[in-house]
Amino acid sequence: MEDFILREIDKIGELLFYLARKLGIYKEDIPTFTVADVKSEFKHAELDIDLDAIIGQKYPISYLVEEQKVTLKALEALTDIIVHTSDIDPQKKKEILDDAVRYLDSKGYISFRLYSLR
Repeated sequence: MEDFILREIDKIGELLFYLARKLGIYKEDIPTFTVADVKSEFKHAELDIDLDAIIGQKYPISYLVEEQKVTLKALEALTDIIVHTSDIDPQKKKEILDDAVRYLDSKGYISFRLYSLR
């Protein structure tokens, strides 16, 4: 029960942070980076994630969930990375973001971080 309460408190704090950022109250420089930067970081961290394969999928979220078996938290983080990658087509980023939010919502995982990016 105690863990549940702490998670709920964390969710409220996260929501307040992203609302404040969206309203411009809390200014933060959100980095933008290229696909090459992301690939380099993945390689450095020894993560076997093929960003080109993800972006090239017709349904990237389904690919990540069904074939790559990523967790909901990982899906949220990867979506955030993709959205902030400067050299990906803006329309593709929007589609991925919207699809990720829909998928996470359907699983009862509300991502305030991704909602704030919409």
